[in-house]
Amino acid sequence: MSRLEILAPAGGFDSVTAAVRSGADAVYLGETSFSARANAQNFSAEELKKAVAYCHIHGVKVYVTLNTIVFDEEFKALREAIITAAEADADALIVQNQGVARLARQIAPGLALHASTQMSVHTADGVRALYEEGFKRVVLAREMSREEIIEAAKVPIELEVFVHGALCMSVSGQCWFSAMLGSRSGNRGACAQTCRLPFYIRQKGGCALSLKDNSLIPLLRDLQEIGVTSAKIEGRMKRPEYVAAAVTACREQLDSGCISDKTAAWLKGVFSRTGFTDGYYRGSTGKGMFGTRRKDDVLAANPALLAEIRQSYKDEKQHIALTGHFSAELSKPPTLTVSDGVNEVSATADVVCEQALKTPLSEEKIRSQLGKTGGTAYCFEQLTVDIGDNLSLPISALNSLRRSALEKTDRSRALVHNYKINREKIDFDFAPYHAEKQTVRARVTGTKLSPAFRGCELVFVPPFADTREIDRLLREGYPVGVEIPRGMFGREKQIHRQLERVREIGVSHALCHNIGALYAAKSLGFVLHGGFGLNLVNTYDLLWAHEYGLADVELSFELTLKQINRLGGDIERGVISYGYLPLMLCRNCPAKSEGISCKSCKNQSIMTDRKGKRFFLRCDGICTEVLNCVPLFLGRAELSTVSTSFQTLRFSVENYVETVENIADFTANPMLKDKTTRGLYKRGVE
Repeated sequence: MSRLEILAPAGGFDSVTAAVRSGADAVYLGETSFSARANAQNFSAEELKKAVAYCHIHGVKVYVTLNTIVFDEEFKALREAIITAAEADADALIVQNQGVARLARQIAPGLALHASTQMSVHTADGVRALYEEGFKRVVLAREMSREEIIEAAKVPIELEVFVHGALCMSVSGQCWFSAMLGSRSGNRGACAQTCRLPFYIRQKGGCALSLKDNSLIPLLRDLQEIGVTSAKIEGRMKRPEYVAAAVTACREQLDSGCISDKTAAWLKGVFSRTGFTDGYYRGSTGKGMFGTRRKDDVLAANPALLAEIRQSYKDEKQHIALTGHFSAELSKPPTLTVSDGVNEVSATADVVCEQALKTPLSEEKIRSQLGKTGGTAYCFEQLTVDIGDNLSLPISALNSLRRSALEKTDRSRALVHNYKINREKIDFDFAPYHAEKQTVRARVTGTKLSPAFRGCELVFVPPFADTREIDRLLREGYPVGVEIPRGMFGREKQIHRQLERVREIGVSHALCHNIGALYAAKSLGFVLHGGFGLNLVNTYDLLWAHEYGLADVELSFELTLKQINRLGGDIERGVISYGYLPLMLCRNCPAKSEGISCKSCKNQSIMTDRKGKRFFLRCDGICTEVLNCVPLFLGRAELSTVSTSFQTLRFSVENYVETVENIADFTANPMLKDKTTRGLYKRGVE
């Protein structure tokens, strides 16, 4: 059983030192661009080199986050960001975007890739797919239970699990709430934390989207036993004292099996939302997981507490054991050889030893001066001394010799990988895709369809619909495919079995919103259609999709129509032209914040915000989608300007699907009686 890595967040260099001195095994941090925490301090190129060197000297790894979606117009800057990370000798890149991963392999093939939690990986199939693609590690979705993590751990790849910090209401990578309401994209690191605002189901004043902070620290040894590689602490936006408290708690729990009362008080005091929860890990969701930041929580982080925590990491951690050998002879410069067990360096003084006139140099004095390693990462575990008789040497020469040897050791330890970097110019001027025609597809929630749907190129129905009804639609000439649920938590085998059933009756097309769904459908021989949940936004994404075997893809609705028209690649692509867009995918239903049961909800709950806007909640028994308050609609005028192969009509809460008369003539009147939105296709995102 391998030792569980404690992975700490760092928004700035102060947090790096707090993490290292408190006992972290690794830190993750962002550059000044392409970081999912754009509002953190983050690191310039020089600051990154300094941080990596400092960590490596202490035997701590550094993972650099490039975990946002990246548009084509940003690829030149992305190339520089990847080179910067490689030049700094980072230990891995954490990426959300398949296009970013593709480019990173092209530029620095030796640089390890970690799949960000933003990739929404929550099944063993998803983990297996990324393992086969060459990823070194997968950061699992926070919503996974212990049993689901055990299944994922059967794949021979490193797994990383969030063990402490804020819980987003939505599955990471599947939230567009902030983007749709204010163009601040969570997938771009600009989340406005809309979920922390008041939302209610039946009782005003509720916070139906605000969860308590996650904490699995008491369960770290359990995580280690089931095969998790890394215990990740959330919090690149939080202060260094928070980092120190969380790392200290993790270190104590792993080393001694418990957390001291003092550290527990630190952990709760430095940041809390009415306590902590381990609900997802234990498979126990519900009202008890919800919480907000209250006055008592804020007051707990008082100056005295913060000062006490700072005191715990004010001094450098001297934990790198050295062996050394000092030798000195008359009329020769003395030398000091130092080894950390891997690297061996030697330093020679710039003065020679002379005959002592009064007090000769003693072994005791040599050991005393050379052993003064305060302010460094080192301490001498063993130091041998070989000196001639009656020698004299200035104390300053011993000090200089020690400094020189330790500085050389620093340089040896700082450079671990020395990556080969492909610096050849890459042409990012892609030839735009040109669509010959634009067909119509539909996504529906049932099997009661009007004859108009026969005019669609494809109609995606739920795979768990009655197979007799699916068979009827096929026999009656409907071009039926299935949409694999976006949230597959805990029902991977069930989905596999159902896909096999519908495949047997003649369904051959599958709409897939995550890498796990793609892997499952591909293994069963389905024609693969990529859904919006894959967050495909750039040409490199589309090249990856084509290579993976997808027939076509739904582009992310965070793209503008102009950006869509600039995308290259040969794969067919489409846009969602109508529908109440999903703003969140939640494993813990917002209705449960008020103790509303599934039996009383009957999948009819509506969430209301502080301005009176109403958002539909739609549950499939495992996950709940929070739908936008108004439907998206692109008319013929907008669709005629965008070069896509198809448009998708996404029906979800409408009562008139079975009465649609002509898909080709679907217009705003009379069917769309209420307000509609063009979404982000015009205004885009930050």
